[in-house]
Amino acid sequence: MASFKERRIVKLFYNFPGALSAYHFLWAWTGATVYRYPSKKLFVIGVTGTKGKTTTLEIINAILEAGGKRTALLSSLRVKVGERSVKNHTGNSMPGRAFIQKFLRDAVREKCEYALIEVSSQAVVQHRHRFIKWDMGVITNLAPEHIESHGSFENYRAAKLSFLQYVFRQGGEVFLNRDDKEFTFFFNVLAAFSPTAYSKEDEFLKNYLPRIRAASKEERFILSDFNIEHIAVAAAIGEKLGIDDAAIERAILNFEGVPGRMEFVREGGYTGVVDYAHTPDSLEAAYRAVKPNPSAAYPHPRLIALLGGAGGGRDKWKRPAMGAIAARYCDEIILTDEDPYNENPSGILDEIAGGIREADPEKAKRVHNILDRKKAIYKAFELARPGDVVIGTGKGSEEWIHVAGGKKVPWSERGLFEEALRERLGAHAKGADA
Repeated sequence: MASFKERRIVKLFYNFPGALSAYHFLWAWTGATVYRYPSKKLFVIGVTGTKGKTTTLEIINAILEAGGKRTALLSSLRVKVGERSVKNHTGNSMPGRAFIQKFLRDAVREKCEYALIEVSSQAVVQHRHRFIKWDMGVITNLAPEHIESHGSFENYRAAKLSFLQYVFRQGGEVFLNRDDKEFTFFFNVLAAFSPTAYSKEDEFLKNYLPRIRAASKEERFILSDFNIEHIAVAAAIGEKLGIDDAAIERAILNFEGVPGRMEFVREGGYTGVVDYAHTPDSLEAAYRAVKPNPSAAYPHPRLIALLGGAGGGRDKWKRPAMGAIAARYCDEIILTDEDPYNENPSGILDEIAGGIREADPEKAKRVHNILDRKKAIYKAFELARPGDVVIGTGKGSEEWIHVAGGKKVPWSERGLFEEALRERLGAHAKGADA
């Protein structure tokens, strides 16, 4: 059976980019019309950015719920309407074909007050943000990503800007991250609309952080600078919406993180971290956050990384860059499959290894190539000693590994981390008894 893009009508659209844009625009309009513009009956908040969209949405949701509000949420992780929550199996954080308008209609029917939506740049290009009355828009940060699909970083940035401008045209408020390197660009372009700037250095946030740090458990939700930025905008929105300080603080204190985002697996002196980092910036932030410090109990702890890259022509430029970052932060590196699609898996790893060699030829000697990701995870914990940290990036909570021919291999990164750690603990115990 021919794939969707091979069908004659879609071939026509792809030959005429204007027609393809019109096709997506028509779907957006049709969805809004069929479902009777449900966003007008909700307070809609959209979060865009390169990293942290899902986590930011979840913290906002936690704050609103702590304040007694009824919410709906659509992200790459899940689809939640009221009390009902299911995993997002569409493969898109912002699905097309009227999915968003149906989600909003369901939210109205379930008497939700707020709808929280993850906004991707590709969805904006395909007009999926249109015909929605956005009350607030947030950009978490911006770094090079999806360059092949957009054609350039400038085009990628323009897609994010287009969403924020659309929010303003709907009469909404926009929040910009003052700590992000692209803040000045967005602020200058949007200055006429008076955007709201937020920062992890905001005075009101400092009222929460000492208590949060004292009560937070590292294995639940790591308080790196990166996550504090997510807390900063979520708390700012909570205050703007009239949620009292006690509810905001309670929500943050009780927030346990997001599956597959800095998710800790820890036992017997061994630590595993499952994370979704798949860009150079997010990878460096993850490594910096979890790299273990020497202590009296563990004077020489190591960071052991499982690292791969997505195939199918997805942002090939970042493979050597991510290899170079791993060389700077990690003591042992295991290169393995992530989502090779139809690309040669070994070729992907070779490009990452090239970045490692260029950054640190000595570190390149401690690189292990293990394509089978399950075997790679077991190898990582086999190498680990008490006090070490094993971090796997790129998969997070994803349920599949995408391989050649459109096939998908069932996957649970956390489940395999737990399996491998149990086996390592068993081997450690036997060694101690010997």
